[in-house]
Parts: sequence; C-alpha cells; structure tokens
Amino acid sequence: MLRKLTRRLLKFLLWFAIASVAVVLLFRWVPPPGTALMAERKIESWIDAKPIDLKRTWRPWNELSDDLKIAVIAGEDQKFAEHWGFDVDAIQAALDHNERGGNLRGASTISQQVAKNLFLWPGRSWVRKGLEVWFTSLLELLWPKQRILEVYLNSVEWGDGVFGAEAAARTHFGVGAPYLSGRQASLLAAVLPNPLKWSAGKPTAYINRRANWIRQQMRQLGGSDYIVQMQKNRRFF
Repeated sequence: MLRKLTRRLLKFLLWFAIASVAVVLLFRWVPPPGTALMAERKIESWIDAKPIDLKRTWRPWNELSDDLKIAVIAGEDQKFAEHWGFDVDAIQAALDHNERGGNLRGASTISQQVAKNLFLWPGRSWVRKGLEVWFTSLLELLWPKQRILEVYLNSVEWGDGVFGAEAAARTHFGVGAPYLSGRQASLLAAVLPNPLKWSAGKPTAYINRRANWIRQQMRQLGGSDYIVQMQKNRRFF
C-alpha cells in the first residue's frame, strides 16, 4: 500500500512539474489572460455581494513607460536585475525585523510577486511557500527579466478592481500607460505595498514623501539610461 501511494505521489509530482513548466513557457510569449489574484478578488466580491468590474488592458513592453519600469524597481526591488528571484539580504533583514516584533515586514522580489499573483492563492502555509519558490525559480530560469517585469506591470493590483499599468494610469491620472510622467510613475510605485488602502491619484502626505524618495532612487539608478544599461545584461532581455 505504501509503495502504491508513493508511486502515485511521484506520478502526480511529475505531471505537476511538466504542466507547470509548460504553462510558464506558454506565458513567456502569450499574455496571461488573468491572474489568480484577479480571480480571488472577483470571488471575494461575489461573497461580499459587492460585484466589481475588473479593469485590465495588456500593454506590451515597448508601450510601457520607462519611468514606470524604473519606478517599480526603485520602490520594490532594486536588486531585480542582479538576483535569481530571491533577495537573500532583504529576507534576512525582514526576518530580523519580524523577530523584534511590530509590523510584519515582507521581502518579496518582483519575481516572487509575479509568481504569487499569477499562480497562487493567498496564505502563509509551507505548501504555498514551497510552490512560490518553485514558480519563482521557473520564472527566473525560463523568462528573461524583461518578461518578468512586463508581466508584473500588466498584472499588479493598483486599486479596487484595477490591474495593470494601463488601467491604473487611466483610473488615477486619465492618461494611457505610455504617457505617464515621472511623478505619476513614482506615485503608482509608492502605493504598491497597499494599493487597496492608498490611492496614487489622491496621495496622502506619506505617499507623496515616499514618491519623492522613489524619484530620488530612480535618479541614483541612472534615470532614463537605466533600461539602456540593463540591455547589456543578457539575462534581462
């Protein structure tokens, strides 16, 4: 009986691995039609009897504002172009902070956020964490950094029912994603830690300060030359 269960488990794991690799490879070239987080938000709205219309319009890499690309890296993951999906120093700093008590601090990279939003359900179980590591590793292995950032910018949540840069730009500023200014891009990046609580279009004093800090970091990264420099990194493009 034990041998039979072991064989079934191994067979399931093998098929799961094959299927997940196939899906990740498919989404390297095909825009994901939606994300697990979008499905979660829709189901929550049905349960709460407060239906929402999900807003999301895909914009390819060349139609996304360079300022926004740099802003989210500056605000969320400054080692994005260097790491392989996990920022070990940030994880250790978050663990040290959380052990001292107070508000829990996360250390998710952009790659981890794409893996979670695209494929996984909410929660902190070890199974979910293991799947997050698995999918993050697949993304880093099978996608260039450009694709990871492109999917992130087209899928991340920027308000109630607002997903992706195009919907966020139009909802908060009344412009398309290619026409975001540096300040608007920094405001969008500033609210990413809690997009359901904060609004890029109606920033608080704290969000304005955070956006100012992000613009400073954008300049330190190299401003408009940052993406050009990243093109020299074979893993990025």
